Amino acid sequence: MGQLRKFCAKAAKTAAVAAVSAGLWTLNAQAEDVLRVAMTMSDIPTTNGQPNGGAEGHRFAGITIFDSLIAWDLTSVDRPSPLVGGLAESWSTNPDDRRVWTFNLRKGVKFHDGSDWNAQAAIWNFDKILKKDAPQYDERQAGQSYGVLNGVESYRAVDDHTLEVVTKSPDALFPYGLTVIFFASPAHWDAVGADWDAFSADPSGTGPWKVKDVVARERLELLPNPDYWDAARRPKLDRLVLLPIPDASARTAALLSGQVDWIEAPAPDSVERIAESGFTVTKGPYPHVWPWMLNTTEESPLHDVRVRQALNLGVDRAGIVELVGGLGYPAVGAVGPESPWFGNPEFDIRYDPDAARALMAEAGYSTENPAELDVIISASGSGQMLPLPMNEYIQQTLSEVGFKVNFEVLEWNALRARRNAGAKADENKGVDGINSSWVTTDPFFGFILMLDSGFAAPNGINFGHVNDPVIDELSEQIGVTFDPAEQDKLMAKLHARFVDQAYWLFVVHDANPRAMAANVKGFVSAQSWLQDLATVSLD
Repeated sequence: MGQLRKFCAKAAKTAAVAAVSAGLWTLNAQAEDVLRVAMTMSDIPTTNGQPNGGAEGHRFAGITIFDSLIAWDLTSVDRPSPLVGGLAESWSTNPDDRRVWTFNLRKGVKFHDGSDWNAQAAIWNFDKILKKDAPQYDERQAGQSYGVLNGVESYRAVDDHTLEVVTKSPDALFPYGLTVIFFASPAHWDAVGADWDAFSADPSGTGPWKVKDVVARERLELLPNPDYWDAARRPKLDRLVLLPIPDASARTAALLSGQVDWIEAPAPDSVERIAESGFTVTKGPYPHVWPWMLNTTEESPLHDVRVRQALNLGVDRAGIVELVGGLGYPAVGAVGPESPWFGNPEFDIRYDPDAARALMAEAGYSTENPAELDVIISASGSGQMLPLPMNEYIQQTLSEVGFKVNFEVLEWNALRARRNAGAKADENKGVDGINSSWVTTDPFFGFILMLDSGFAAPNGINFGHVNDPVIDELSEQIGVTFDPAEQDKLMAKLHARFVDQAYWLFVVHDANPRAMAANVKGFVSAQSWLQDLATVSLD
């Protein structure tokens, strides 16, 4: 475990530097309403319009600065977040040709530089991701689009405020994918020299916050957009400062010492102390799973379903939940039994070392002749909870049922790049799994993108190259089923197959914890990976 300790020490050093930077804002925070937020990331998310860093990047540099055509309603704690209009007031698909989508764009919206949002701007942004010969095409942004536009055949402006998009085949899930496509100002890109690096240093979107300053590995400073089109989301703060502090203990110390006002993912062993010190701790359900995504190719021992099931039977989830201070829930699939998508899997995910050893014996392994697995993990990251101690605990319990697990520890964005490359990529040769938290918000993002063989990396994020005709057939049916109730039934069948074949190691669901100063008001802990800081104020 020397590599783990070395990486952890490096992360702690980075966190300490960030915490010192956070201290620079103490006096400013007293002079005006400044909210200082400590992120789990080790760097600032990219600000070019397609943020990196996963959901945390979208949370802090996506929906703050930019808007998408379709967004998530983040106004309720009592229900999963539904889709709502963003830069598109409404959308529809032609009942006679389900490939054709019409988006009625919101009128009167301005980019931060004062230029107009319209259908031409929408097309320009589609081109930056899809059209490789366009001057504004950016491979980095295309890589952060998760392939959600790969099914688009064509797009055109019907008029200034009507956009038509034609997909290659009927796609009932297309609106979900559009929640991760953000829109940057074409006029501002031209004004800064038609250069995405220059744009990133001084970005222009349509979102509720404008960028004041970007300092790599130190801070992202945002100011309110007083002219934001949605009056309910016009910020109530004078300033928002986002600070990368990847170490949970360093984040907690920064909160307790008054260097920051808000922290993502507090250290579990400090939650009681945080609450007793007068801070607010929020938590609740959201569509999250903390898995190992498994290499199912013939090159890995995990090609054998018996080994994958033994892996799931060899993990003490109750122990993991205790390790994270109760800030999680045991996972018996990608979603819980309360979900309409859970279905009726035959494989019962539980901690059963004897059953795990029996399956390993059938597959030719034992504690004396273990299956050796090389797994990529991170030290921190969006939704990653406490990956180092959690994975160390899993490593120990799996050693007792016939596995020898080795870890390669990477920075979060480096891990995401390896995940997106897939198990067959040269850089992942010999890798059997990757610990990457995942979102289960919708059928496409949560499941099809990860399981359908057509989305095997790098065409999607099917890291393990799952190639299952049953999954593929269900994915196809779901994609052309526009009735939500019927779609739920198909999703239940797909999830049951996912569990029965144990294509992932399902460990826990995060409790979405964060902590903040008592004077932070107006926060709604939505059942989403995204959270809206525009509603927050300071007393």
